[in-house]
Amino acid sequence: MPESKSRKNRKPNQSSTAASVERKPNPVWYKPVMFGLMILGLLWIIVYYVSEARFPIPSIDSWNIMIGFGLAIIGFLMTTKWH
Repeated sequence: MPESKSRKNRKPNQSSTAASVERKPNPVWYKPVMFGLMILGLLWIIVYYVSEARFPIPSIDSWNIMIGFGLAIIGFLMTTKWH
């Protein structure tokens, strides 16, 4: 059976080389920053509730909760790139 032109021009094992690409390890600072952001976000929210809105930033009221969740979410999103 004759081969098509596209099959003749294709390099062998082209798809297997793309799958065998090794990922580089994360930098040394990645894991401490990731866990630090998650813990900082949690502490930010705890301090806001325990201090009855006097800390960390009293003038922004409930936005303190959003800042805490934002920090924690950034840390959790970093876990998707952690290896």
